[in-house]
Amino acid sequence: MHWYDAKGDAAARLRQRKHALLQRLQIPANALPGSLALTHRRCGQPNCHCAQDEGHPLWSLTFMVEGKKHVEWIPDEWVEQIRPLVQQGRDFKDALSEIFAANAQLLALRRRQTVPRRRKKKR
Repeated sequence: MHWYDAKGDAAARLRQRKHALLQRLQIPANALPGSLALTHRRCGQPNCHCAQDEGHPLWSLTFMVEGKKHVEWIPDEWVEQIRPLVQQGRDFKDALSEIFAANAQLLALRRRQTVPRRRKKKR
């Protein structure tokens, strides 16, 4: 018997949820990490409207690579194509996290079912 063979209703629910996630889990080929955000920047031209306003609208994709933050500026015309790819990346990452959490919970349930608790010795 393996650690993932925990018994009971809680274990059965975890395994069902895990298998449902695994069924739909496919690595999206073009998914993107990070977040897409609209920011505003001033161009520095003293006669530009942005000198008085909040600035020119700019879209950016912020993500991490090898522990370092990266920011890519996204052209306005790409935003509607990029947004669903970022959501795909987020959904994939969330599903993976949920599978890992279910595995850890199954491990804990199995350990509780098989390893007897130590009793404190009376002095």
